[in-house]
Amino acid sequence: MAETLSADVVVIGSGIVGATAARRLAQRGASVLILEAGGEIEHAKVVEAFRASPRKHDWLAPYPYHDWAPHPIYQPEPNGYLDQAGPYPYETQYIRGVGGTSWHWAAQAWRLLPNDFHMKSLYDVGRDWPISYADLEPFYQDAETLMGVSGAANTGSPRSQPLPMAPVAEPYAMSRIRERLAPAYAVVGNTAARNSQVYDGRPPCCASNSCQPICPINAQYHGGIAIQQAVAAGVRLQTRAVVYRLEHDAKGRIVAAHYYDPDKQSHRVTGQTFILAANGIESPKLLLMSATDRYPNGLANGSGQVGRNLMDHPSTSLSFDADEELWLGRGPQSPSSINTLRDGDFRRHRAAYRLDFTNVSRVDTATEALLKAGVYGAEFKTQLRHRAAFEMSVKDVLELLPHPDNRVTLSDRRDKLGLPTPRLHYAIDDYTRRGAEASRQDFLKIAQMMGGANLRHSKEGAFSNNQHITGTLGMGRDPATSVCDGVGRAHQHDNLFLCGTGVMPTSATVNSTLTAVALSLRSAGAIIDKQS
Repeated sequence: MAETLSADVVVIGSGIVGATAARRLAQRGASVLILEAGGEIEHAKVVEAFRASPRKHDWLAPYPYHDWAPHPIYQPEPNGYLDQAGPYPYETQYIRGVGGTSWHWAAQAWRLLPNDFHMKSLYDVGRDWPISYADLEPFYQDAETLMGVSGAANTGSPRSQPLPMAPVAEPYAMSRIRERLAPAYAVVGNTAARNSQVYDGRPPCCASNSCQPICPINAQYHGGIAIQQAVAAGVRLQTRAVVYRLEHDAKGRIVAAHYYDPDKQSHRVTGQTFILAANGIESPKLLLMSATDRYPNGLANGSGQVGRNLMDHPSTSLSFDADEELWLGRGPQSPSSINTLRDGDFRRHRAAYRLDFTNVSRVDTATEALLKAGVYGAEFKTQLRHRAAFEMSVKDVLELLPHPDNRVTLSDRRDKLGLPTPRLHYAIDDYTRRGAEASRQDFLKIAQMMGGANLRHSKEGAFSNNQHITGTLGMGRDPATSVCDGVGRAHQHDNLFLCGTGVMPTSATVNSTLTAVALSLRSAGAIIDKQS
């Protein structure tokens, strides 16, 4: 086993978070090396694979899969990579490859609300963050500028500066929904890392309606762009590097990362500072795999909190037929939402939520359903047109509280390289379920205001998963109850920084990526200050 690579800063994970932190550090003069478990992902090849794929609603189908760095697969058959310990299945998905999972995201780039940082103090539930909204606000602005975020001016989150861009053009369907719901609800354009004009050399949205799994023209920002920018800034990238152990010295400082290549040849990489930026499942998995005699429960785990407090944003939904033709499918897939239900004293008793309107074309799903039902000929044409024109849906995006029993551990299963796969323990508590019950009344009111008929609620007691993996590496002031401090520095290892959605102590009600990028920029700033 030869020592082959070294850098001032070693980053594990090439997703949007790791790439952004790496780029910032390289711009400040540090030598930076990123280790990525998966292989390269080429935009043109993914677009072509999506066009050729019969599984248009399987976001993972166009992306490469590496058996040496597996990720969860559910179609056409589940691969069982995530060991589901229950009691509720947490069937999340992500990509292990250069650029990470934001290749196939909806590009929603929301800020949290100020009160989201003080859930325990204000509402006696969840946890307080060790930082405030004001602490993160300049980094939110920094992240929005780097990514190119467009959207409505007022979504409840205070701003020191305007968004970089005005919203993408409002689709016709969303304008009608906004106008008709105006007496009771304020429908606003979603803030998104999607260009409404030429920005940073990339074109504006062309309304292809395939944001997930791939924007065909790179109008929306993603990890593939972030890693290109990092490399252009001088960051070195080592692909096919499955990190299986972090090595520490007698003082507890991290001195090396050990990785396997696809042939299971081991390599040792040294550095002065290490950033763990895989995701909220793979990052705690690595810390647990790195257990030693000194740290028998895994690195950074003196509190026993590594892997605990796994959260996401469960969703329920209502689909129905409006009383006018809307023709969903023109413009971004998720362009508009209702954001006025995200906070209030009710959070003492039940979850807050955001209501999101889908703008995904109904043609494909309606065709599949009609053929499955045996509908053909003239009746097929009539029903297909009706569904494509009149169908709409609304979903809630619910907060889930941090619970220590919701966690990532190591399973007894082994992947191709002999490494343990993640075991997930997950449940959806009554707090979140009461939030879902409250949202049902909003669903019914929205359907009534849209003249809705043929109402179809999602299955009672069942929740869809928004793939927003949060918790598992929670930050806090007290090393006895948290994994890292307010800049992501591991309490037990002063040169190990944890970046990503995993460090968020609570999930709030919005997509987590922008917050994770802002936090990573804050961590990069702390590293720069430490080295200067």
